[in-house]
Amino acid sequence: MEILAGPLLQKIDSPDDLKKLHRDQLHQVCSELRQYIIDVVSVHGGHFAASLGVVELSVALHYIYNTPYDQLVWDVGHQAYGHKILTGRRDKFISNRKYNGISGFPKRTESIYDTFGVGHSSTSISAALGMAMAAKYKGENRKSVAIIGDGSMTAGMAFEAMNHAGVADSDILIILNDNCMSIDPNVGALKSYLTDISTSPTYNKMRDEIWNLMGKLPVGKTFSREMASKLEANMKGVVSKSSNLFEALNLRYFGPIDGHNITNLVDTLKDLKNIPGPKLLHIVTVKGKGYALAEKDQTKWHAPGLFDKLTGEIVKKKNNAPQPPKYQDVFGYTLIELAEMNPQIMGVTPAMLSGSSMKFMKEQMPNRTFDVGICEQHAVTVSAGLTTQGMRVFCNIYSSFMQRAYDQVVHDVAIQKLPVVFCLDRAGLVGEDGPTHHGCYDIPIMRCIPNMVVSAPMNEEELRNLMYTAQLEHNKSPFVIRYPRGEGSMVEWRTAFKEIPIGKGRKLKDGEGIAILSFGHPGIFAQAAIRQLRSEGINPAHYDLRFVKPLDEELLHEAFSNYDKIVTVEDGTVVGGFGSAILEFMNKNNYKASVTILGIPDKIVEHGSPKELQRECEYDAEGIAAAVRVLMEEKVTVS
Repeated sequence: MEILAGPLLQKIDSPDDLKKLHRDQLHQVCSELRQYIIDVVSVHGGHFAASLGVVELSVALHYIYNTPYDQLVWDVGHQAYGHKILTGRRDKFISNRKYNGISGFPKRTESIYDTFGVGHSSTSISAALGMAMAAKYKGENRKSVAIIGDGSMTAGMAFEAMNHAGVADSDILIILNDNCMSIDPNVGALKSYLTDISTSPTYNKMRDEIWNLMGKLPVGKTFSREMASKLEANMKGVVSKSSNLFEALNLRYFGPIDGHNITNLVDTLKDLKNIPGPKLLHIVTVKGKGYALAEKDQTKWHAPGLFDKLTGEIVKKKNNAPQPPKYQDVFGYTLIELAEMNPQIMGVTPAMLSGSSMKFMKEQMPNRTFDVGICEQHAVTVSAGLTTQGMRVFCNIYSSFMQRAYDQVVHDVAIQKLPVVFCLDRAGLVGEDGPTHHGCYDIPIMRCIPNMVVSAPMNEEELRNLMYTAQLEHNKSPFVIRYPRGEGSMVEWRTAFKEIPIGKGRKLKDGEGIAILSFGHPGIFAQAAIRQLRSEGINPAHYDLRFVKPLDEELLHEAFSNYDKIVTVEDGTVVGGFGSAILEFMNKNNYKASVTILGIPDKIVEHGSPKELQRECEYDAEGIAAAVRVLMEEKVTVS
């Protein structure tokens, strides 16, 4: 089905085309841009509500600023669809997040308008400040703008950047997009602070009256909108005592203004462009603006998948057979079962209640479930603090986001040998979100830490049992459980809990001549490969190690004593990961074998469906079978 842009949008292939329009036409451009995003995402999928909320801002920024010479940095990037469409990628937008298509996030190699690659939150202010500092050093009149959501403001990195911006004396504009949402509703004192500013009726009434009055005065007279801004800044401290936070950091604060009023946005940005130094514009928007269902349920419509744009019905897989659950849901429901058994269990997650399915526990046990905002470092250390007081904390953080809290894992948890349970969701190749979200590196970075247990379930039953094992009183070590995004393999997954001895794997089948050693969910791929090879007369043994630290040395001695050809399979980087651990064991114990390591190669893997990417990386069932065939053709001399 061909999707056509509106008449004005069809003519915009760059911001230069946008600038040719009269400002009275910008309302129509916004309407057409919003509709085009709805039309494409409903059919092709992607993030949804965030981009709808910043349509007017996207248009106003490219209308006023001289992009790409002026630098726009979009935080996280969920909201950059309008930006992409306005910067020459309108006709490619249907390939968004698809294999070999354009990225779902700003990406420097994709366009000169994408000034900084993003995907994780709270990086925009630091990046834009660096650009502004470089422009000042080089004597360039280049503007730098960071567009950051209120959810991203909760991360320490954003505060660190604002603290520096206030003294760097560089020309940077921070636009705070305040919609009270990240994926789930925002939490914490900062949210209350922003609400206080944006809802103070006295302040808003005075601000609007002063702004409108000054704007009506003749140009060239003593008063101006710039002077009105100065008067407004002094007024804030009188009316709203909490509105001095940004100004205390030496950032000139403007707003809040309606982020959906394109005329006011254009006027405001035009004024701010000529005001030097560090400044912050606070705009208030509605996530999902222009699509009523998304406005009402912003969490559901953050990234809904395919849907009927007229009825809002989300398209589901046409399969009447019972389907395995998502790993995240197995985690969420199992955590409730364990918490009912053990009153010391608590849950902590950094702004991922829905994504991790910890929302189920939050609904039933709100006093034992904590969303700490987009603050991975804090999430780890508050979990450590809870653990010192006898709590058994399940700290759920996406694998790629855990990278941000590595120091806290080492310093605050492992050195003190605190038994925090780290549940790393979205481990391995996550699919359409691409390289910023792939969970490639947690195996090597976790297994090199002393006192750490690192495990991965092959299926839902194993996940339940690893969670059960991790919270037992006699477990005194920090415990990592990594598992992938998406569905598992067991329809009947609610099995009775069974303790798994730490560091013990299992032999799933004997074989002849060759053995497959798998870690985690790719064991399912190995089983499929073994079924393929059976018809060819090839019969590999299969070992599910379960733990990469500590390794099951007894099981590995058995494998290397009986098989001189070994294939290892993991959904993590092959550099320093599970396969490397097997080679270390082999070298330490003087075994001689031909070993092939399968996993994520030492390169940046782009976006696509998980199946497409696993095939590209050659550790799907076909890739495993192919590696086995190659090894079986080799002659190995055992000395």
